[in-house]
Amino acid sequence: MSEQISTESVKVSSKRMERFLNFVEKTGNKIPDPALLFFWGLLLVWGLSALLSQFSFGLIHPITQQGMEVNNLLTGESLAHFLANMVKTFTGFAPLGIVLVAMLGIGVADSSGFINTALKKMLRFTPAKLLTPMLILVAIVSHTAADAGYVLVIPLGGIIFHAAGRHPLVGIAAAFAGVSGGFSANFIPSGIDPLIAGFTQSAAQVFDPNYIVNPLANIYFTGLSSILIVAVGWWVTEKIIEPRLSQIAIDEDAEEAPNLGEISENENRAFNRALAAMLSGIALLVVLLIPESSPLRSLSGELTAFDAPVMQSIVPLIFILFVIPGVVYGRTVGKFKSNDDVIKSMSHTMGTMGSYIVMAFFCAQFLVAFSQSNIGVILALYGAQFLQYLQLPGQLTIVGLILLTAFVNLLVGSASAKWALIGPVLVPMLMAVNISPELSQAAYRVGDSVSNIVSPLMVFFPLVVVYCQRYVKSTGIGTLASMMMPYSIAMLIAWTLFLLAYWALGIPLGIQAPYIYPA
Repeated sequence: MSEQISTESVKVSSKRMERFLNFVEKTGNKIPDPALLFFWGLLLVWGLSALLSQFSFGLIHPITQQGMEVNNLLTGESLAHFLANMVKTFTGFAPLGIVLVAMLGIGVADSSGFINTALKKMLRFTPAKLLTPMLILVAIVSHTAADAGYVLVIPLGGIIFHAAGRHPLVGIAAAFAGVSGGFSANFIPSGIDPLIAGFTQSAAQVFDPNYIVNPLANIYFTGLSSILIVAVGWWVTEKIIEPRLSQIAIDEDAEEAPNLGEISENENRAFNRALAAMLSGIALLVVLLIPESSPLRSLSGELTAFDAPVMQSIVPLIFILFVIPGVVYGRTVGKFKSNDDVIKSMSHTMGTMGSYIVMAFFCAQFLVAFSQSNIGVILALYGAQFLQYLQLPGQLTIVGLILLTAFVNLLVGSASAKWALIGPVLVPMLMAVNISPELSQAAYRVGDSVSNIVSPLMVFFPLVVVYCQRYVKSTGIGTLASMMMPYSIAMLIAWTLFLLAYWALGIPLGIQAPYIYPA
């Protein structure tokens, strides 16, 4: 009897979740095309800036120590500046160059057939049951290469699942969850670690001028979090997302699934040559990185520092390391008979990016206006003050910090910008109640990750919509948001509980990372 009641409860919960996700999808898809969304958002920011600029908020910027006010963007001077910088704002939109340059290289490798053959070999060695966790794990590791996961792993997720006979949108969702929802889960140090730690240290020194934060203060926590994110992502994908998306038909004129038939002798020979060429390129890069005086290292000799040329060259390296094997493979199998064929493959790839380029134009204008207005900054500071006002117990304060960060993340996309704004308020406040800056930083990184995948203002969100439209042209913002909502909710709950349990057990957060201040 109890088993029957339990089964019925699960069915009721499942139906409620399905109705909720359908509501999110239908409501979200009523939102205009992303390009129009950012255009109307730009007009809204202009109007709000003119209205709110009439009020005084009495807030102090934590970095400049100057009073915060909303800047009116509808003055003649502001509009003239907007027009004069419109082209520069567009061409300077960071994701635009990242996406287009990477896609040029990937397009060559794809058109030649190299990626298709690589997928055949990979799927033969990866058990079908482990395809989802393997994809999420690769997505997590891709964080080491800055934004490479957005332009490489997510579209490949769709291709891999399509090739395996599963719905391609499921692969895109799982990869997006790993790349963006699990952004702070990684067992390999990356440039984001010292960047965030630098802001934490500056915030801590407001309270204790001599406090030092180790750049790897959260490395044990983020490393073990990788296991959690893979497990949560795997469960959500196969229990919620795949059953739901299986009902969505793939368009008849969508990109065809790669042929997973036998690999011919010629294809096998071409792949071996192409792979040898790629590995030779990687080996050459490693040799160039070894010397401490390598020009690819930072001035201090580090490889993972943000100012290290190798970290700033990740996207060009992706371009090169895909073009080389793509050309070698294409030449060997006869796909590329001349250099013109290589250029045509790049042109074809760029032809599929038209909608993203249009969206990027309006997105760039909106984000610059939103930043210049100071509206997002003021909202973030008010949120931090509210959390401070509540004066909750330690564990509840950490939960509040995670929820606040997840909310602010919907308004301010940059991880460092958010922490630079709310860190100087929250870190000293928590130090005063004996919570270490390292623990505050860990809580911040959880909140900073989980809401990425449901925020249309996240700069790569519209790009993922474009990836989905390759298979289901009716995909809109609501479709993607409803796909990713279960991941976001599950990760928020599981990761928060994980941090609290981690804290209760006293497992080290990282190197030189106490839970209590003073240690």
